[in-house]
Amino acid sequence: MGIPFTKMHGLGNDFAVVDCRDRTWGDWAALAPRMADRRLGVGCDQVLLVGRSDRADFRMDIYNADGGRVEMCGNGIRCVARWLRDRGAWAGDRVRVETLGGVVEPRLRGDRVEVDLGVPVLEGRDIPVDRDGPVRDHPLSVDERVVRVTCVAVGNPHAVVFTDDADASPVESLGPRVEHHPFFPNRVNVEFVQVLAPDRLRMRVWERGAGLTPACGTGASAAVVAAAWTGRAGRSAVVVLDGGELEIRWDEATGRVFMTGPATTVFEGEWFPEP
Repeated sequence: MGIPFTKMHGLGNDFAVVDCRDRTWGDWAALAPRMADRRLGVGCDQVLLVGRSDRADFRMDIYNADGGRVEMCGNGIRCVARWLRDRGAWAGDRVRVETLGGVVEPRLRGDRVEVDLGVPVLEGRDIPVDRDGPVRDHPLSVDERVVRVTCVAVGNPHAVVFTDDADASPVESLGPRVEHHPFFPNRVNVEFVQVLAPDRLRMRVWERGAGLTPACGTGASAAVVAAAWTGRAGRSAVVVLDGGELEIRWDEATGRVFMTGPATTVFEGEWFPEP
C-alpha cells in the first residue's frame, strides 16, 4: 500500500504533507530522505506529518530532506493550516498546532495565512549557541574569514548575516559552514540579509538540513527581528525571498512575531517506497 500525500509549497519552499492522524506509516527518519529525493521520490525540502495532539488541535512533525527532525517551519505551518482547513478539520478564527518548537496559532487572512510565531528568543544559550547573553553582530571565525552573526530563535535557531548585496552572497559555500559551526550545538539556519529600506529586506537562506531554499518563513521572521534589534530597520517589513514576499511584524506591545504569506497546493498522490 502506498502512502497518500499532498504536495504543497510556501513561496517555493516545498513539502510533502502526510496525514498521520490515524497511523504513522513507519520510521520517518528513514522514510523522509527517500520521499524527499527529487529523482527517486516525491521531491521536497521537508516532509510534514499531521497528527493528533493532547496540547493543541493538531500536531505537526517536520523531517528535513536529510532525515533530521526539526522544531518549526514557518512556510510549513501555513501549508498545514491550509491543508487542514481544506479538509474541514477546523473552522472559526484560528487553529492551534503543536510543534517541537511550541504551540503555534495560524489564522486565515483571505487567501493568505497569518501565523503567530510567539516571542523570539534572544538569549544565547536558549537559541542555542555556545555563548551566554545576546548575540548581536557577533564575530564568528569561519575557515579563514570572520562572519558577523546576529542570532535569534523563532521556534528554531537562526544566524542572520547582514550584507550589502544578498544576491551576490556566497550562500551555497558559506551557508553550510556556518550551519555546522561548533558555535551552534543543534546546527542553525543561515540568512543573508540586505536592508533595502526600513520596511523592506532582501533575504536568501541556507536552511538547516535542506540547503538552499527559495523561502524560509521563520528565517524571514528572524531577519526582521535581527534588523530591528540591531537598529537597521523597523519592526514591520516585507521580506523579499527568491520565491516571493512575506509580511513580517514584530509587535511592540506584545513582543510576538506575526508572519503572513501564501500556502499553495500543487497536487495529491500516493508514494510507494521501495522495500
